[in-house]
Amino acid sequence: MAEFGISMFPTDYAIQPVELALAAEERGFESMFFPEHTHIPASRKTPFPGGTELPKEYWHTHDPFVALGAAAAVTKKLKLGTGVCLVIERDPITLAKEVASLDMISGGRVIFGIGAGWNVEEMEDHGRCSRVDRRFCSARSRQKHTSGSPSTATDGCRSIFQDTISAPG
Repeated sequence: MAEFGISMFPTDYAIQPVELALAAEERGFESMFFPEHTHIPASRKTPFPGGTELPKEYWHTHDPFVALGAAAAVTKKLKLGTGVCLVIERDPITLAKEVASLDMISGGRVIFGIGAGWNVEEMEDHGRCSRVDRRFCSARSRQKHTSGSPSTATDGCRSIFQDTISAPG
């Protein structure tokens, strides 16, 4: 049988994540996804891929991990996903910790969708236009080490950071 999920930009002016999550779970949806944009540069030159003016919600988006954490606290079965997390804009160690923590708190209901984004100016503001592969590989490597014992994350070529211990995750 097909399963259906929902996706929306959680914003300051829309239905809030807790209310949406409760409504989605009550109505039998399998999953809920939230996208990410940390900010939209005022001097944006990159055209919106949708071919129109950039929709208002891009300027008002909640942090997906905060919104999904709130949703996790009030639901039991609803899968919670990023659609997508802009890994290029996040610290890889912090990101891995956020995903692992949300997954543990939610009882293993996280779907981690990733991407680099389309807004060049937004990426440049984070100083990370050329490092998406390295950030993704280190976050993925960090997620694989769940024993609580020291481990070194690598991207297949070189060590990215020193031996670490971090839990959950």
